Amino acid sequence: MSARIGKKAAAERIGELLTSFKLKTAAATLGPRLLEAGLEQGLPLILDVLETEAAERQDRRRERLRRASQLPPGKTLDTFDLARLPKPLLRKFEGLLQGSWVEEAANVLAFGLPGVGKSHAAAALGHALIELGHSVFFTPTFRLVQELLAAKRDLRLPHALRKLDLFDVLVLDDIGYVQQSPEEVEVLFTLMAERYERRSMLITSNLVFSEWDRIFRNPMTTAAAIDRLVHHSTILEFNLPSYRTESRAKKLTREDAPQTVEAV
Repeated sequence: MSARIGKKAAAERIGELLTSFKLKTAAATLGPRLLEAGLEQGLPLILDVLETEAAERQDRRRERLRRASQLPPGKTLDTFDLARLPKPLLRKFEGLLQGSWVEEAANVLAFGLPGVGKSHAAAALGHALIELGHSVFFTPTFRLVQELLAAKRDLRLPHALRKLDLFDVLVLDDIGYVQQSPEEVEVLFTLMAERYERRSMLITSNLVFSEWDRIFRNPMTTAAAIDRLVHHSTILEFNLPSYRTESRAKKLTREDAPQTVEAV
């Protein structure tokens, strides 16, 4: 492709790539100087080398993002059965895969009973966002709350929150399993308030909003938390049977099916 591009376009693209590599002086001078010296025949080769460098840098960055994300490695789109999702839910999910909600610092809230695939869907979405270049951190909510609580006791809570702020998307899995001590509720609410309209959150929950008083206890805190999360959000409702229920039903169907006897 580089061999077919015009010399002016090639010079401009070389400048863009060098700028992305933070080589500002080279970006501003390399293309124009080659053109001035009558060496435009070298532009396609230089462009090919720089495009290769850019692709390898992107691959290395995605690998770093994957390692930092703590996403379950096996829970990707390839292993998620999209055919199970009702069409309205599928359309919402596919829209989220485009990633524009992350740039808007919006949230995603996934509700459903245990075993319906919420966590797998959240992890798969996280992997897809990394492919787009977004930073993601996946964690069970109870574990993160305990870590933030320990940080608060050690007077390191602001530092812990700044570290989490480095991630474009924070995936809090199973928020309904958080314990209900006032200290734990306080650090969880602080985290939500800190990220509000600045960074995205993807939360899975077995509890619908009307049951969130079991998480936050105080009605005012519950209302404030829900208000911040819902203000800019997409809600995914996994009204599905659990994988285990489906698997058991399929197994029973196979066992009840009449057996054919081969003729001897």
